[in-house]
Amino acid sequence: MRVLVFARAPVAGQAKTRLIPALGAEGAARLHRRLVLQALAVASKASPGEVELWCAPDCGHPFFAECARRFGCSLHAQPAGDLGDRMRAALETALPALLLGSDAPRLETEALCAAARALGSGHDCVLAPALDGGYVMIGLSVPAPGLFRNMPWGGPEVLAETRRRCARLGLVLAELAACPDLDRPEDLALCPPELLQDLTPAEGG
Repeated sequence: MRVLVFARAPVAGQAKTRLIPALGAEGAARLHRRLVLQALAVASKASPGEVELWCAPDCGHPFFAECARRFGCSLHAQPAGDLGDRMRAALETALPALLLGSDAPRLETEALCAAARALGSGHDCVLAPALDGGYVMIGLSVPAPGLFRNMPWGGPEVLAETRRRCARLGLVLAELAACPDLDRPEDLALCPPELLQDLTPAEGG
C-alpha cells in the first residue's frame, strides 16, 4: 500500500507559520522538522518500502535527502495547484493509496494499517478526522477527483463536506477515530511533550 506524506521544507518563517506567535519562526520550523520525521516513522512501520515523501516547494532542501536516507522513502515534488489539486494528483498516481500530512503526531501506525484494511475490504475512501473539522489522513481505492475540487481547505467544514461528497458520488466511506492536528498555538497542548522539548519563543528571534 502506497503511503504518501505531504511536507514543506522546514524553513524558518515558511513552516508552521500559525505557530510562530507561540514558538518563534525558528522554533516552529524545528517543530515541523520533528513532525515530518514522526510522520515518516509511522508511515514506514505501516508500509515498509512504499512510503513517498511529497515535497514543497520542491525536493531540493537537504532535509528531504536526509529523510530519504533515514527512511528509504522516495522523493516527489508536489505538483502545481491548490492543496486539492496536489492531493488528487499525488494519490491518483497509483491506487489504492493513503495520504497524510505532517501535523498529526498522535496518528499511529495502527491507524494507517486499519485504513489500508478498509481500502482492501470494499471501501472506496477512508478518512481519519481531525478535531477541528478537517481530516489528517485520506485514502482512496478508486479515483475521486470530486472530493478535492473547490474545497474550503483549512476551514471547519472540510470533513462534513467530504462526507457529503462521498455520499453524492456513491463512494463507500470508512472513518477512523478522530485525531488532533497542530495548526494553532492552542493545539500545542495536544502535542506529545517530547516533540516540544527545547522549543522556545526566543529561538524565533
